[in-house]
Amino acid sequence: MTVKVYGAPCSSTRKAKNWLANHGLTFVERNILKEPLTVQELQAILHRTLDGTDEIIATRSKVYKELDLDFDALSLQELITIIQKHPGLLRSPIIMDEKRMQVGYHDDEIRQFIPRKTREYEWLQLRLNSLRPAEL
Repeated sequence: MTVKVYGAPCSSTRKAKNWLANHGLTFVERNILKEPLTVQELQAILHRTLDGTDEIIATRSKVYKELDLDFDALSLQELITIIQKHPGLLRSPIIMDEKRMQVGYHDDEIRQFIPRKTREYEWLQLRLNSLRPAEL
């Protein structure tokens, strides 16, 4: 299972890539400033969001402030067109695989990309390490 990391070159994207690499996870990186997302990719991302565009738009970005648009008044197609022209509007990174998605880098959430069996094994190891000899 390959993880995709869509992002601009920034500290959050670097942290995510380092975390994935340090945990032995295979990932494919894409600099969205050099190679903007396609309509289909943006639709797939929006399909997985809980809060729609609010979850993926970087409201503190320079591009967002410069455009000074009422994003709530835009149709979905208009928004996708604007994001394609201004990929810096997207929060970075957007990390996803076939089942999961995470927007931004968060230490506690990125663990979801570790395969379930590996997570279970790590939990078991932690549990065993926390037991005293008499409890074994």
